Amino acid sequence: MPTHFAIMSLMNKEIKRVAIVRLSALGDIVNSAIVLQFIKQKYKNVTIEWITEEAFLPLLLKNSSVNRVHSINLKKIKKEKNLDLLKQTITKLKSLDEFDIIIDMQGLIKSAIVSKFIGKKTHGFDRKSTRESLASLFYKSSSKIPYETSVVKRNCFVVADALGFEIDDEMILNKKPIFKITKKFKLQKEKKNIAFVIGASWKSKIYPKEKIVEVCNALKQKCHIIWGSEQEKKNAEWICKNSEFATLAPSLNLSELVSFISHMDLLIGNDTGPTHMAWAQNISSITLFGPTNLRMIYETPTNIGIESPSKVNILKINKNDFSIQEIPSQTLIEKAKELLYGL
Repeated sequence: MPTHFAIMSLMNKEIKRVAIVRLSALGDIVNSAIVLQFIKQKYKNVTIEWITEEAFLPLLLKNSSVNRVHSINLKKIKKEKNLDLLKQTITKLKSLDEFDIIIDMQGLIKSAIVSKFIGKKTHGFDRKSTRESLASLFYKSSSKIPYETSVVKRNCFVVADALGFEIDDEMILNKKPIFKITKKFKLQKEKKNIAFVIGASWKSKIYPKEKIVEVCNALKQKCHIIWGSEQEKKNAEWICKNSEFATLAPSLNLSELVSFISHMDLLIGNDTGPTHMAWAQNISSITLFGPTNLRMIYETPTNIGIESPSKVNILKINKNDFSIQEIPSQTLIEKAKELLYGL
């Protein structure tokens, strides 16, 4: 549990306006958005506004607990060294209405600076609880939460600490689906529908496509291969060519991806955003880990992780650790059958 250094006066007043700063990335946005429903349960009339990178605006708009989403484009500013856009962004942040508290859930220097531009009543992680300790200098109050804590719990704890209430395991386990389903997909019902997320931000996070074929052939169910980039599409097509049980998932935007995953009986994937969406939507899932570990998910009876033999140092991740390739396909097959059939 966190050590409490929050703005104590908040505990004795009505919370009317809260700003959440979580700029990126997809998996972090997914694992952070759970807090919204808990804030609304505690403070029913609160207005919650979220500041994020432009790419994730459509996803957050699918959460009914957030009242308004503000998008900025720091990636474009950095890539193009666009000073005019930087000035516009700063002006935009400074013009936001006054908040009772601004909570930085990201804990990076860039997110801390964004929080400070919004207002003075900032809260985040203390200097020992984040990789970029200088970020803590921008907060008026902070929470001490060990960095090795599950990312979902860290997100919940820092928000609960800031707002003076508690989020426990029972609440997390019994959460409502985080995002709205906006599209219906007609899928066959004769077999189980299993989604495979085959991509990731690092090559070392990717489970071999040959082993995915082995899993598809062993499960003998309808296996939908999700892809994002052109390279992922090529790999997905290769999997489909080598397994009669695999089918290419359609091209999906973020909102459609949430809806598609919400139709599945099981999702199997690498440690990446689309895989975390299954947990967010209360869909059974298996997440595969090589250079990262179980800290990245919140395990439940129906959302589990399989780790490679690698010893992971979360403070110094080795992106050249390809040990995910060592996870036996048979282990994955057995876990999938347990979740599908209770075996």
